[in-house]
Order: sequence, then structure tokens, then C-alpha cells
Amino acid sequence: MLSRKNKRRLLKVFSLFSVVRGYNILVIVLAQYLASIFILSSGRTLREVVFDLNLFMLVIASAATIAGGYIINNFYDSEKDLINRPRKTMLDRLVSQNTKLSFYFVLNFLAVIAASYVSFRAVVFFAIYIFGIWLYSHKLKKRPFIGNLTAAVLAITPFFAIFLYYKNLDTVIFVHASFLFLVIAMRELTKDLENLKGDLAQGYRTIPIVFGEKTSKWMLTALAGLTIIPVYFLINHFEVGYMDFYFYASVIALLFFLGALWKSQAKLHYLLLHNILKFIIVAGVFCIVLIKPNEWLRFIT
Repeated sequence: MLSRKNKRRLLKVFSLFSVVRGYNILVIVLAQYLASIFILSSGRTLREVVFDLNLFMLVIASAATIAGGYIINNFYDSEKDLINRPRKTMLDRLVSQNTKLSFYFVLNFLAVIAASYVSFRAVVFFAIYIFGIWLYSHKLKKRPFIGNLTAAVLAITPFFAIFLYYKNLDTVIFVHASFLFLVIAMRELTKDLENLKGDLAQGYRTIPIVFGEKTSKWMLTALAGLTIIPVYFLINHFEVGYMDFYFYASVIALLFFLGALWKSQAKLHYLLLHNILKFIIVAGVFCIVLIKPNEWLRFIT
């Protein structure tokens, strides 16, 4: 049996894990490695990619920066989240704001140190990334359009660090990135609909607040329609292996999303829609292996 003191310590660990959204970071780390193995590192064996120390440091820098970003976002949104996510907020508040801020600076310092192992350009890249996350959390997220666009750009920024490291700027990579960007932009707008009550109470000027729910739904419909463009090119003009089944399934999921969107009125409905988009994103990470399913044989070559 754990003592009362140890139980509280364990709860604080869970609280900090909740604040930094450790599950999201694990998915991003996996995505960076899978993208490196199956898309970016042409000509390298699987073993060379997995045990590349420079890549490892870039992934560590990304994870630390993102974790710090979640902390600073939690710091600025604490009052809003108390309305939108009361249970999660109560768990998050088991760790004091001072402790969170201290951990925020430690994580950013760790990110810069890890990036410095790779190159000075990597340090500059992550310094700008850290500043961009702070600026978004402090100012930009309260503004319509620019807040949503900034959030989507920041979400895919860690992958650009890997692109630049491998110096692989093939067109297919940008088409993949455009699909991911559009789905993330949809997720951000759906989150605004989901968090409408808290955003309104705290004076945020999000798209649903400024232009209304109906306009937001039309924008989501337009974004869903735009995803057809990268999906078409990825399936018909680029070699994506068996991942084309993922893109077909994504189109079906987005059609279901749109059907449910126009019937949605309550927070619970938008939460379901948010989870559909999250599932598409996470499923896309695991489906990267379908691009070259035989690539695992590189372990023994």
C-alpha cells in the first residue's frame, strides 16, 4: 500500500503528464521516426536512422519544446480550461503554477542544449519555435484566423526540423504536409466550437465567436473539401504504397465528419468531431509504415 505522501507524489506525476500531454508527445516522436525511416532517409538503412544520434537530439529537442509549449499554453488558459475541461483542470492544478513555469524553462533549456549538439542552425530553429509557441499562447490564439493558422503551422513545425536535417525537400513531402496541415486546421477550428463557452467567458475572439457557428461549419466544410486535392495527388501521382487505403478511409471519415458536423449543436457533439479528426491524424502516423511495408527488412541488410 502506498502512503498518503507517496500517493500525492504519484498524483502530481500524473498531473504533470496531463499538463504536458505526454501521450501526444509520444505520438509525435513516433511520427518523426517513422517519417524519417519511410519517407525522408532515402538510401539509409533502418539501423542507421534509428541509431542516428543527431536525429535523436532533434527528436528530444522537439519533444522538450512541445512539452514546454503545452505548459505555457496551460498557464495562459487555466481560467478558460476550468470552464471547458473542469476535471482535467483540477488534475492539472495539483502542480503549482510556479513549478510548471520552472519546468517550462528547464524544458526549453534542454531543447536548446539538444539542438546545439546538431548545429547552430538547429539552435536558431528551435529558439524561433519556442518563441512562436509563447507568442501563440500569449497573444495570437485569441485572434480569429491567425490563431488557427498559427496553431496548425506550429503543429507541423517539428517535422520541418527533420526535413531540413535530411535536406529532403521532395514535392511528395509537401503534399503530405499539406494534407496534415488541413486536417490540423480543421481540428483547431473544431476545438474552437467545442470550447465556445470558455472562450466567450474569457474574451477570446475565435472564429465561432466572431462569425458564428454556421460560418465555422462552412469553413470546416471548405477545409474538408480542400483535403481532396492532396489526397488525389498522393494516390494518383506519387508512390505511397498501401497507404492509399489510409487516404481512401480518411475521405470516408471526413464525409462522416461533415454529416455529423451539420447536425452538431452541443459541446459533446463537437468533442466527438474533434476525436474523429484526432483519430485521422494518429492513424496517419501508424499508416506511414504502409508506404514501404518491406522496409523493415533493412534491419538485416
